[in-house]
Amino acid sequence: MKDKYYITTAIAYTSGKPHIGNTYEIVLADAIARYKRQQGYDVYFQTGTDEHGEKIELKAKDAKKTPQEFVDEKAAEIKRIWDIMNTSYDRFVRTTDPNHEKVVQHIFKYMYDKGDIYKGSYKGLYCTPCESFWTESQLVDGKCPDCGREVEEKCEEAYFFKLSKYQKPLEEYIESHPDFIQPVARKNEMINNFIKPGLQDLCVSRTSFSWGIPVDFDSKHVVYVWLDALTNYITNIGYDVEQTTDQFQKLWPADLHLIGKDIIRFHTIYWPCFLMSLDIPLPKQVFGHPWLIMSDGKMSKSKGNVIYADDLVEEFGVDAVRYYFLHEIPFASDGVFTRDLLIERINGDLANILGNLVQRTISMGNKYFDGKVVDKKVEDSMDEAFLSTIQALKAKVDEKMDALQISDAITEIFNVLRASNKYIDETTPWILAKDEASKDRLETVIYHLLESIRVCAVLLESFMPDTSLSIFQQLQTEDKTPTYQEKTSYQLGKPTPLFMRIDVSKE
Repeated sequence: MKDKYYITTAIAYTSGKPHIGNTYEIVLADAIARYKRQQGYDVYFQTGTDEHGEKIELKAKDAKKTPQEFVDEKAAEIKRIWDIMNTSYDRFVRTTDPNHEKVVQHIFKYMYDKGDIYKGSYKGLYCTPCESFWTESQLVDGKCPDCGREVEEKCEEAYFFKLSKYQKPLEEYIESHPDFIQPVARKNEMINNFIKPGLQDLCVSRTSFSWGIPVDFDSKHVVYVWLDALTNYITNIGYDVEQTTDQFQKLWPADLHLIGKDIIRFHTIYWPCFLMSLDIPLPKQVFGHPWLIMSDGKMSKSKGNVIYADDLVEEFGVDAVRYYFLHEIPFASDGVFTRDLLIERINGDLANILGNLVQRTISMGNKYFDGKVVDKKVEDSMDEAFLSTIQALKAKVDEKMDALQISDAITEIFNVLRASNKYIDETTPWILAKDEASKDRLETVIYHLLESIRVCAVLLESFMPDTSLSIFQQLQTEDKTPTYQEKTSYQLGKPTPLFMRIDVSKE
């Protein structure tokens, strides 16, 4: 067993049903968690829901429900979709959990007693949907720079966290840990746009609404959403200012916070400063992933372009949707969702390149050798290059996954699948089958192809677990060695289609 690997997603806000842009993040994290487990890491994968705030209070009122009833319903819906996407999280946390609320109160009091939190009053421009205050200069065309909605002026008594106190230590940490913020473009954005201009002290309590964790020594105030939400990464693994558990000692610091690029400021400025105040080590890496957007821009109900993952899964299947999410969004730039491209990927990559290869290889093994295929080692000049391609695959995928380049890792696997299809065209098994003298050569060819499929299925397991399982069932093997194996025989099962082609004309 290798070292521990603690990975988190942002916790989903319980204001509504998550669309495919939200769902992309949990699938991305799941692929990383599964791959790390496959490498032997002791993985702990945490996700969950963020359930407090003014926006929730207002939405619950509109729905004629209590805030708790409202978030119970939304949290259940989010968890249902995460489960539909076959994600392997170890814990689904909720910020309304009594233990989380108790520890947040302890954290707030600890920071207050330390002098890092003080009482003042706040006057600023506030965006309710984003639960963020802005200065006039930060607005874009007079509106919230994050979501583009209207802001309103608010003035209220509040507690503040001394963010300014930790500016220099934060700068020094980022400079001495070049991989802390990824991709590099996000790091440059944080340094140039937020840190260098000077950190302003942060409002960490509110009095204008009540749906939040009460400040236990000042009942007019509730803890502001970001101090509440961000601390979930430690409260739910056993942290408390009074005592920490063995689990916290084992798991912290987090190896990876995987979050959307729109909330990277909170995770790379506010969160590290909170942790410094608590004298806790900082997470090893924060990755601000790109967005999955529509061809006409970000998804929004007003545009009528919102798509939900469960609807796509019902129509196309979970692994087809997972494949699209993971393969079509580049490392550092937004990916675009279109129905046409999803169908193109299903027909081209999944049904043709992968599915057709598996079906015709297993069919040939059954047809020519009654399903029992042994490596007869009758090699040809073209075999060496093909086998080298298979042997090199794991190292290439490891390299891409270590750099969080998930799309490129999948591309490497499909390059080998393409090479396998090319190998069939070059070796012409149907011609070899006509000559009894070529029977051992034919069996060698089929064996090489089966090994190629098996290795690809092993490495695809993190991205398309159900598909990988189906391939192993058809190969009737449990060998998950991710490299080519000699001196092995196959007793094949029946070939069954992995993906059905979609009739584009009917679509």
